[in-house]
Amino acid sequence: MNPKRSLPRRDLLKQTAALSAAILASRSLRAADDAAKPTLDRRFSISLAQWSLHKQFKKGEIDPIDFPVVASKDFSIRAVEYVNQFYFEKIKEADFFRKLRKRADDHGVKNLLIMCDMEGELGDADTNARKEAVQNHHRWADAAATLGCHSIRVNAIGAGDPEDVKKRCAESLHALADYTGKLGLNTIVENHGGYSSRGEWVEGLMKLADHPRVGTLPDFGNFRLPDGTFADRYDGVRRMMPFAKAVSAKSHEFDDQGNEVRTDYVKMMEIVLAAGYHEYVGIEYEGEKHSPAEGIKLTKTLLERIGTGT
Repeated sequence: MNPKRSLPRRDLLKQTAALSAAILASRSLRAADDAAKPTLDRRFSISLAQWSLHKQFKKGEIDPIDFPVVASKDFSIRAVEYVNQFYFEKIKEADFFRKLRKRADDHGVKNLLIMCDMEGELGDADTNARKEAVQNHHRWADAAATLGCHSIRVNAIGAGDPEDVKKRCAESLHALADYTGKLGLNTIVENHGGYSSRGEWVEGLMKLADHPRVGTLPDFGNFRLPDGTFADRYDGVRRMMPFAKAVSAKSHEFDDQGNEVRTDYVKMMEIVLAAGYHEYVGIEYEGEKHSPAEGIKLTKTLLERIGTGT
């Protein structure tokens, strides 16, 4: 075997210079590519869903009329999302929601929406039952309008073939949105059990309902299917975001670094923000490991960390 011959110094210098130039050119091209890519706009606001404190409301530890006060004073959150379950006894009192709005206004709190449950199935196979369910939601739309909200959240549920339920829900949503639209309100659907736990089903529902006042409220955690398995939450939120008029940051448990253990919040919020959504993201803590107050604060801190990009 012949020994390797060394390059003359002059040739070695030429090769070294060429290599250095190639590396610098490559870095410049990468820098140019990175500069051409749009920076993710991390702007969004934080609100508080009343369900985060549902135990305290059910036990009578907090008066429902004081929810906006608690949100502001205890958590420095100045936008709230109500749950109709805590106001059934008040829905017939004409002055109550005006008083609630004044309470919020006095503390600089913005009312965003009312989450409506237990008012019938919008996808019921019985036509009269469906019509009654739509009618039942009218009173909550009236209350939401009095509060100055932008939406009521409804459930797209019903029994039977998924495509049949989707069609019936779409008809009900369209009819309800005709009413809420006259009040300046949206009718929005949350993934909240049943077929709605599949993002692609809700996506199809939005296209079928085809109403400017119909939209979605993607929830980070409600993807449990009837058989006990879970749909892909990231794909589900991604499919719902083009129609989103609100977003629910569901949380259950946090690790020692302050990260939610069930949902990758960084990944999820990148999906939300990439869709061009920069409105309110509602904290909805419903775990057991932390107290409601701790869970709310941990969720808020995590969202604020993501919002600043740190």
